[in-house]
Amino acid sequence: MGKCRKHKILSVGYSLREPQLLFRKIEDEEIKVQGEKLRAGSITQNKAIMETTTAAENNSKPEIVYEDFAKLDLKVGTILAAEKVEKADKLLKLEVDLGTEKRTIVSGIALHFKPEDIVGKQVVVVANLAPRKMRGIESQGMILTAEDKSGGLHFISPEKLIDAGCGIS
Repeated sequence: MGKCRKHKILSVGYSLREPQLLFRKIEDEEIKVQGEKLRAGSITQNKAIMETTTAAENNSKPEIVYEDFAKLDLKVGTILAAEKVEKADKLLKLEVDLGTEKRTIVSGIALHFKPEDIVGKQVVVVANLAPRKMRGIESQGMILTAEDKSGGLHFISPEKLIDAGCGIS
């Protein structure tokens, strides 16, 4: 059998260091202040949650200021060509005339519109939306539509034919 070794843990007369606190003492006043901050944060957080919930219940988005809306460059565009995107049930590739330029816009409207039925239609385009690739095609804007209660889509468009590229304010 193995030998047992004895360890000297403390020797007689061994002096210990001065004891030190591991944590500082937290005074009652500091606890009170921190508690108030937490309660105030909870109220603010609960208010934000309630506003978000209310917006969701009303099927609306959070309120924005005019400056946010003013950043959008909304223009009238005329659809010159439309075709289904290969291997994508919902996507149409559109060529849209914005007056001074023609843009390719990919839109998820194929379940609602036949390509041949929308050529010549005027639509509202978000012209300053950052380009985004969808199915390998760079989309250079967004077509605005409205969805009715039954899920049908409708183009947002001017009441009468106007020049492509006209701004919307």
